[in-house]
Amino acid sequence: AGKPVLGTFMGLGSPPVAELLSHAGLDFLVVETEHNGMDMAENQQMLMAMSGSDVVPLIRLPSGDPVFIQRALDIGAMGVFVPMLRTAEQARAVVAATRYPPAGRRGFGPLRASHYTYDYPDYLRRANENTIVGFLLETRDAMDNLEEIVSVDGVDVLMVGMWDMCLDFGLDPLAMPHPELDQVVGRALEICAPAGVAVGAGASSPDELMAVAERGFTFLSYGPDYALLRASAD
Repeated sequence: AGKPVLGTFMGLGSPPVAELLSHAGLDFLVVETEHNGMDMAENQQMLMAMSGSDVVPLIRLPSGDPVFIQRALDIGAMGVFVPMLRTAEQARAVVAATRYPPAGRRGFGPLRASHYTYDYPDYLRRANENTIVGFLLETRDAMDNLEEIVSVDGVDVLMVGMWDMCLDFGLDPLAMPHPELDQVVGRALEICAPAGVAVGAGASSPDELMAVAERGFTFLSYGPDYALLRASAD
């Protein structure tokens, strides 16, 4: 709808923290599995901790491997984030892995997602239109191919990953902000909005959160969980 939504990424792997945050009024929670030791059994415990709330449970995968995608969705994630997007071809392959035929190539067997087969018919009817597909926008290749990427049907969110973007552009992430990257991100906002693709950004303070919202980002990540904990500890 083009309206801002607010959530956080969770890297600590704590089901009690996931349960707490699911009742905090956030719109979404993203379970981090790219940069920690989480496996699918642990991911499932995280998703179970969010049950009984209105929060949308998502998983950030290690890669766009169809096996990772299928398992994440089958255990109850309502969408996935895939890192290191580079091409529209890659985006199409990921979307196809989230869709049942004839729209895609996902295999059927949603165990927890279908309440252990009780909701098979309803899940099969609704899954293709109710699965969020997001990517981390963190490479020069992705920026070069952005117009083609946003034209892929089924791409919902592009989350800007500034640290990896800096590294891929040969810039020091410890010296941010970089004017050239601000221009790159501005171009992403200009291209994605007319295509109906939400652009995401992270923030670690209320002021920063307001600033990214005012700039036009609509998928807003406040945190992640370990940053919030560290800030409180400090």
